[in-house]
Amino acid sequence: MHIVDGALANPVVIGGAALAVGGIAMGLRKLDLEKIPAAGVLSASFFVASLIHVPIGPSSVHLILGGLAGLVLGWAAFPALFVGLLLQAVFFGFGGLSVLGVNTVIIAGPAVAVHYLCTPFIRRGDARLAWIWGAIGGGVALAMTGAMVALALALSGQAFFLAAKLVILAHVPVMAVEAVLTGAAVYLMRQVKPELFLAWGEAQA
Repeated sequence: MHIVDGALANPVVIGGAALAVGGIAMGLRKLDLEKIPAAGVLSASFFVASLIHVPIGPSSVHLILGGLAGLVLGWAAFPALFVGLLLQAVFFGFGGLSVLGVNTVIIAGPAVAVHYLCTPFIRRGDARLAWIWGAIGGGVALAMTGAMVALALALSGQAFFLAAKLVILAHVPVMAVEAVLTGAAVYLMRQVKPELFLAWGEAQA
């Protein structure tokens, strides 16, 4: 779900860059030492999962696992996903450097949102309930990302209205796959390492 260089209007690119800088700064402040290994693993998971993509107009369809990153990392998903996007842009040309800020926001923003929506229920419930909320988080995060891609394209001019609609429709089946995978990953982590979903103070208690 990478927007490519040249597809967006300059105000959208600049606004996305500003929001990305703010999100990354907040994420680095929230990144506890105990979460750094998890951040590295999730950044690598995003990098690998989104390598296999199907181009659709100025964007592409692929798994991102952004919801999983958000559920575990919260705001720290911003720097973790930014690193993955930067490496993809530099080594494979996915997306581009000028739209790196926008791509970071449209993937990491929903990740942070589902953290606040779903993680409290994952912490309190058993592993089976965690699977349900993990699946919800994975599906909702991808749906929000698709909507934000469509919005960014729509704000860049009428020429991208059709592409914006195609982005949303193309991601419907991907949302189901993303939900199942995220739910399964959360279920496993909730069983073997539940402290991943705890806040810093709770994890040290």
